Amino acid sequence: MMRVERAYGVGELDRASWRAVEPPGFPFFDFEFLEALERSGSIGGRSGWSPVYLLCREEEGRLLGALCLYLKTNSYGEYIFDWEWAHAYREHGLSYYPKLVSAVPFTPATGPKLLVRKGADAPERAAVTEALLGAVEELGTERRVSSSHALFLPERELPEFAGRGFAVRHSLQFHWRNPGYGTFSDYLDALEGKRRRQVSRERRQLAGEGLEIRRLTSKSLGPEHAALMYRLYIGTLDRKWGAPYLTGEFFEEVFRTMRDRILLVLAQDGRGRPVAGALNFFKGGAIYGRYWGAFEERRNLHFELCYYQAIEFAIERGLALFEAGAQGEHKHARGFLPTLTYSAHAIRHPDFRRAIEDYIAEERDLLDGVLGSYARHYPYRR
Repeated sequence: MMRVERAYGVGELDRASWRAVEPPGFPFFDFEFLEALERSGSIGGRSGWSPVYLLCREEEGRLLGALCLYLKTNSYGEYIFDWEWAHAYREHGLSYYPKLVSAVPFTPATGPKLLVRKGADAPERAAVTEALLGAVEELGTERRVSSSHALFLPERELPEFAGRGFAVRHSLQFHWRNPGYGTFSDYLDALEGKRRRQVSRERRQLAGEGLEIRRLTSKSLGPEHAALMYRLYIGTLDRKWGAPYLTGEFFEEVFRTMRDRILLVLAQDGRGRPVAGALNFFKGGAIYGRYWGAFEERRNLHFELCYYQAIEFAIERGLALFEAGAQGEHKHARGFLPTLTYSAHAIRHPDFRRAIEDYIAEERDLLDGVLGSYARHYPYRR
């Protein structure tokens, strides 16, 4: 026997119980990350992200599974773009918002959405996921939402969402995978000649800039690094005419509570002054590049801090996967391979559901052609 409850903030969750459902290789549903988002005011309020955690429990109260859900009043910070869908609703006198979204706010990283306790067998997992997805539908009806969405799903969860009537959408990112390299030189040797020379040249040119590159994690991180990373984050957004999603308090919180899962790559000049930095999170067998910023423009500095240093770190730690974030066709030349990412969408209006499912099918066909083109320019030696 099991039941599904709702919690409207991490203050209603029990940290010790939540540990049982935290994904082993995905840091963004760790209690500390969710707590930092809420405590810092980065979500909630007028952000457009109102949390509704669905908690599946057995009769005795033990937590069996969970689904992190958000009631959304906009589409900011999702990275799976549906603005045109919202526009079409508005053109027909209908409201696309609110909608329900299962995702990590402001984080385009693939990870499980159906969180099931460690040690659950196949029948228990099936029962828990069925209960959670049923609760999503029930909440959507109660809140009169236009639709429910799950973003950046792992491929193994697609059948469970498709079985509840969600249409599966394909998108594209560039991921780096570690087949078991012993050193950075092994990775270089695996690249096709032109690409290998390009990476070597970029690192050699940067070496002439007189910068010190440091990789900081765990106890080497302090509050001053959180403040620095926030300044870099804000500076990047200012140059790109973007609006900041995250507050300074968010960086303070994660640098305090998650420093064992953070890698900060920092470039300093000869006087020890910070020039640029890149923030990564890692857990289990994966590392995720998140934010970057620079106070000065230096040739190839972005590639070094955001890609090559994280690749070296992944090789040293034996991490199998490096997701460096959304977009970035230039990653392909540096050994990041085009990788399909998946989202699932349940549209409640029957006419819009058909139209959006047709659009998704056409988009999938276009992506097949794009993947074929990349395959002809494979960056590794065959």
